[in-house]
Amino acid sequence: MTRPYVDKLLTGKVKRLGDAHAEDRMDRLWETGMFKSESDDRIWLGDAGFVEDEVADNKNHGGPEKAVFAYPKEHYSYWQKDLELNSIGIGAMGENLSLDNADEFTICIGDTYQFGESIIQVAQPRQPCWKPARRFRIMDFALRIQNSGRTGWYFRVLQEGYAEAGLELELLERPYPHWTIAACNEVMHFNKEDLKAADELASCELLAYSWKNTLNKRLKGKSSSVEKRVFGPNKV
Repeated sequence: MTRPYVDKLLTGKVKRLGDAHAEDRMDRLWETGMFKSESDDRIWLGDAGFVEDEVADNKNHGGPEKAVFAYPKEHYSYWQKDLELNSIGIGAMGENLSLDNADEFTICIGDTYQFGESIIQVAQPRQPCWKPARRFRIMDFALRIQNSGRTGWYFRVLQEGYAEAGLELELLERPYPHWTIAACNEVMHFNKEDLKAADELASCELLAYSWKNTLNKRLKGKSSSVEKRVFGPNKV
């Protein structure tokens, strides 16, 4: 089996952008850590992420179950065509790891990898928020990401250590081979009437708590809207 390959490692500090008094909501003040730069150095990876990396919204981003965001490099050719935007490329999603030989159909919840000195484990698919839309001034961009299935995913860190680009991820364990990132996205976003599948996914021990919580609410008959997440302050 071909191993996932870390083509680029990216980190970045929080930026404050826009004008608080702008008439156009897309131009108003916002903070984000999604502008990241490539690094060729060995960087310490702790349980909350890379030591040189920052997130702006600690409530919805970052934390132990969203310590490292990975995104397949190959997806950018799709976005260049879909958005008619040749300038979109590696780092545009705010990813920490740009990967080759990996996508939502080949990565599973609980997959545990050796990455340099560190050990990382897949915790959940990414659920895109309104910030990529603000960055590229495309109102429905987050919804497009979600509906395309090209979401990327998050790792938690089981063992801290130095890591760098140019390394293969060595698979140590795959406890849930049927729960690919694509399968999780299908249950969460498209096949909402299948409560059996929702229950099975919610029972997955290594799935992130936030996903379990959403699915368990669904099982109790409580529905939630994605409007706030995908459009946020970009839309009236």
